[in-house]
Amino acid sequence: MGKMYGQNVGLYQQYNGRYDFTFVGNTLNLGENNTTAGCENLIAAASSATLTLAGTQQLHQAFLYWAGSGTGDTSVSLNNQTVTATRLFSNINSSSGLPYFSAFADVTALLQTTGNGIYTLADLDISNELITQPGYCLNRTNFAGWALVIVYSDPTLPINQVNIYDGLQSIPSSININLTNLNVVDNVGAKIGFVAWEGDSNLAVNESLRINGNLLSNPPLNPATNAFNGTNSITGSSTMYNMDLDIYSIQNNIQIGDTSALIQLTSGQDMVLMNVIVTTFNSQLPDAVIQIDSVDQSCDSRDITVHYTVSNPNATDPLPAQTPIAFYIGGTLVGQAQTQTIIPVNGSETGQVTLTIPTTVPDTFTLDAQVDDNGLGQSTVIELIENNNAASFSISLWTSPVVQTLAPLVSCNQGFTSGQFDFFDYANTAFDASSAQFSGYYESVSDATNQVNAILTPENYWANATPKTIYFRIDNTHCYTIGSFELQTKNCPPTIYNYVSGNGDGANDTFHIDGLYNIFTHFTLEIYNRWGHLVWTGNNNLPEWDGFSIDKNTISNYISPKGTYYYVLKLNDDGYPEPYVGWLYFTF
Repeated sequence: MGKMYGQNVGLYQQYNGRYDFTFVGNTLNLGENNTTAGCENLIAAASSATLTLAGTQQLHQAFLYWAGSGTGDTSVSLNNQTVTATRLFSNINSSSGLPYFSAFADVTALLQTTGNGIYTLADLDISNELITQPGYCLNRTNFAGWALVIVYSDPTLPINQVNIYDGLQSIPSSININLTNLNVVDNVGAKIGFVAWEGDSNLAVNESLRINGNLLSNPPLNPATNAFNGTNSITGSSTMYNMDLDIYSIQNNIQIGDTSALIQLTSGQDMVLMNVIVTTFNSQLPDAVIQIDSVDQSCDSRDITVHYTVSNPNATDPLPAQTPIAFYIGGTLVGQAQTQTIIPVNGSETGQVTLTIPTTVPDTFTLDAQVDDNGLGQSTVIELIENNNAASFSISLWTSPVVQTLAPLVSCNQGFTSGQFDFFDYANTAFDASSAQFSGYYESVSDATNQVNAILTPENYWANATPKTIYFRIDNTHCYTIGSFELQTKNCPPTIYNYVSGNGDGANDTFHIDGLYNIFTHFTLEIYNRWGHLVWTGNNNLPEWDGFSIDKNTISNYISPKGTYYYVLKLNDDGYPEPYVGWLYFTF
């Protein structure tokens, strides 16, 4: 890794909940760096320290910091596992020009696997730096060491805010470090911890540590005049040699409602490198949680109404009104809302918002709701738990079934454009039966819409007049579509019967032609005898010959004699330009 982080100490991580912190670590210096002869031999190859968390304390996060003289060793081992730095801090002494470094790695997984016990850091090698740069030994600033910053949860703790600040900021003279992002509601049990390097127990020239102007001390381990003196206030060790792991109570040094604190350090001679500052304050906080209760839709609309509930469970402080809510699809913002009232601890509030789904979004998608999100992915409320603000809901937009256009159904004209039709399964060809179902045939749109007066026998339907529109309804889970097709008739070829028995017995009494009368309404029919004489003429008003003749020279009462006759049927229809000519036999 090549990125170098600036030296000024600033906020790195914040934890809200039943959390606290501790330090574990050790120096690699074998003694005070108060000698110049062979100082490179005063750095150990490894050192160990013991982690002991109580039964109710559960390790939540573990960060390893290691530091020393030089530009940086970015790979070390912890309990024989290689650890590579992911962040590197650098500091160059303004007087000597010598560089110093601190490296960082997240080792949470390693510690959660190992648990309590001895931790040994090795392979932190600065010997070449000490050999090639004699200034470290001459200035007595040869050092190396490591520290684990541990954040743990404990159900017996109050709601705390733990802030971790890091960097690599140097003294002597004086420095001010402003600790930001605090949310102090009670200072009982408030504390601050420091990981600092290169402090000397025998240098106490104008050395002080203050918070908000108040001098801190922890005698006899950390006197007010020598705060950085190679000690570990967790173990009580005074032989940390050029590093400090110290924790101070700052109760009554910070006020309820404070959002920042000023750390002031001075040193008239000793070079101190401030690496990590950790604070714990009691902090009552809300906990915004959202769930999507339901989604209202209408067919073929991309507008949806989302009903949601925002709650404030397991919190210690009300959730403010106007807490923002953002709605996303695939990471794209599609709408916003906000809470309307102050939501008390364990309280909730329901709301709704109408969203227009972009046409670029497919009909099936996942809607993500995020409470305490200003639409830019940014939080506006400090919460007890920051990773439970989201809810998702799978949505399929309601779309009406797709119905294809059906061609007209055509039947033979049975007279005056009436006809017989069979459309029992005709609608099944118009839609996908795997996603919708047929609901019935109807004679009007209104009947189809209301599903009343369905056609009961579509396989044997008589249309009194055509063209006539038949409507059908197709339904899916939520929507329906009304399709239609047209019934039409055509003039089919007539069927001519060529036997007439004019005896009045009710059988074949006239010259009958099926598919002619009231269909070819302009037809003419002529009957001739065998010698070519016209016997009779007819049309749609006088359609059937019953044996009577227009010739007086016939059997009495104008009855034609029995025998063979000939007919000429002219349909006078564009579809049938040629006449029908044939013979028939008449008897009586």
